[in-house]
Amino acid sequence: MENEKIYVSDLDGTLLGAGGVLSDYSRGKLIELLEAGVHFTVASARAWDEIRLVLGDLPLRLPVIAVNGAYLTEYATGEHRVINNMPSELSAAVYQRILEHDLLPFVVGHDGTTDRLYWERLINAEMQWYHDILTLEKIKRLTHIDRLEGAVAGKVIAYAVMGPKENVHALSHCLADEYDGLLENFLFENPYSPGHWWLTIHDQRACKSKGIRTLVEMTGHTIENLTVFGDHINDIKMLQMAGKGVTMENAEPEVKAVADEVIGSNEDDAVVKYIESEILNSKH
Repeated sequence: MENEKIYVSDLDGTLLGAGGVLSDYSRGKLIELLEAGVHFTVASARAWDEIRLVLGDLPLRLPVIAVNGAYLTEYATGEHRVINNMPSELSAAVYQRILEHDLLPFVVGHDGTTDRLYWERLINAEMQWYHDILTLEKIKRLTHIDRLEGAVAGKVIAYAVMGPKENVHALSHCLADEYDGLLENFLFENPYSPGHWWLTIHDQRACKSKGIRTLVEMTGHTIENLTVFGDHINDIKMLQMAGKGVTMENAEPEVKAVADEVIGSNEDDAVVKYIESEILNSKH
């Protein structure tokens, strides 16, 4: 496979259109491309069950990169090929820093057999919004727990922290200073709920670029024949490491600055049209 192209796309703001939905056009074309043997998968901050929710019955044969690279997961079954959890001492220390900033996290965990998203209390509007969305979507891994310390004592994959801008930003700066090189964190404004600030906290191994590199090695492809698509700050490293990094018209300026090519908007099915055009041109 070393001479075959492989494509990896971010979801929100990239492959997905408004409201985090895969358009009928993109769905139909992706099915055609995948059934024709095109090597394509996705890398997302979403967990596997949320990826399945939006992509549905796409015949993805390659594993998906989930939770920003914390997992490499078989799309059809949800079986994790790789789990990059946080070391127990580090996750416990980070949890204390979160509490010190008057915040409470959702804890992305794995209990040995099942993915969990633990929560104890919803202490702000940002947490309530996220909880309500997951409840509406009937995400089964959402798990109430009386005390989060019980979840923190287990296998912590990531923390999702949300709340007032000043608290979340202060926590982000604190973790960057205290745990430099140990964590992979992403601070951003929720694109689906403006004014809501989020910080996702991962082990340093849990990065889309590292997950994709593992995937490429696992499948016998090469970085030179890898094309990735993204729009957000958590896509920057994968855009830089790929043979070709492609970003969207709607991407943030700092993301466009590192990309090899800027294409149309996520609202215009630009990712799928780009892949389709490349495949057609390679046949001529």
